[in-house]
Amino acid sequence: MVTVRPPGARTIDEILVAARARLRRLTPQQAFGEVSLGGVLIDIRPAAQRAGKGEIPGSTIVERNHLEWRLDPCSDARLSWVTGYDHRIIVICVDGYTSSLAAAALLDLGLHRATDVIGGFRAWTAESLPSAPGGAGTVTLAPGAAPAL
Repeated sequence: MVTVRPPGARTIDEILVAARARLRRLTPQQAFGEVSLGGVLIDIRPAAQRAGKGEIPGSTIVERNHLEWRLDPCSDARLSWVTGYDHRIIVICVDGYTSSLAAAALLDLGLHRATDVIGGFRAWTAESLPSAPGGAGTVTLAPGAAPAL
């Protein structure tokens, strides 16, 4: 194990704290409310996780490795509805860790209203918010996103 970090290197815990300091994170209930008012719930979980744990009806699936390209208004690979920087993007993952890093990356793109869900999908379902079995067809798959089978 390496015990001396190079100058400027940060641990993942430090990176996560810095990312979250930039976000106004939402509880699952708050996220659900904002989605009903026009916010877009972006599920970044891979297909295997969605297949095993379920999906959130009405969410858009953009797997993490495509996120910046699908949501950058300047990208040729953006989703057709990404027409500017004022969209309310709410990112969700399994537990709310990767989603914080992803939402911070969206802030870096200029999507100033991006945030994530505290506790992720586990917290969402623990609060009995809408969910469906993986592969139920209640989500929108972005290009490149694998269906949950």
